[in-house]
Amino acid sequence: MEGGRRMDLMEAIYSRRSVRSYTDQPVEKPVVEALIQAAVQAPSALNQQPWAFAVLQDRKLLEQYSTRVKAHVLKSLKPESPLYSHREELANPDYNVFYGAGTLIIVCAKPEGVHAEEDCSLAAQNLMLAAHATGLGTCPIGFAQPWLNLARTKRGLSIPPNYTVVFPVIVGYPKGGAPPVARREPEIVAWR
Repeated sequence: MEGGRRMDLMEAIYSRRSVRSYTDQPVEKPVVEALIQAAVQAPSALNQQPWAFAVLQDRKLLEQYSTRVKAHVLKSLKPESPLYSHREELANPDYNVFYGAGTLIIVCAKPEGVHAEEDCSLAAQNLMLAAHATGLGTCPIGFAQPWLNLARTKRGLSIPPNYTVVFPVIVGYPKGGAPPVARREPEIVAWR
């Protein structure tokens, strides 16, 4: 990822925020490729590198997928779910689960990975930090994960049926800044 100001690692870690407002500026293919290259630098159990990626940049399709994700979540939502408090938002036709971002990168786990989901989460964090360090915004979209794991959805995205969608993350150019978020003190349960 050439050009622009670079952050040091600690600055990137402490200042990264989930961005939920994006400009219409597309993220160019070489930039997305560089983010994926940063992602695959993550450690993995037994060096299995069990990740695969699907990239979606078709804005019309992202709009359609948002509608389908919302319907799927609403249909399966139970009152005891922590997501239940979001039902009005999900029912709003103007709410887009991808927040208008023009790029969705889906981190998938291959079935043979010993700790594939954990490894893929590490790769996703690398991707998000690399994006932030170069001026891009990201946000994990947990709402989308169950729908993206449906067989028909994976088929439509050419994701192999035995791969698991672990981490959908939107990427784009932020519109405005993301507010700081207070972090709780870490709970350290043992230190011997």
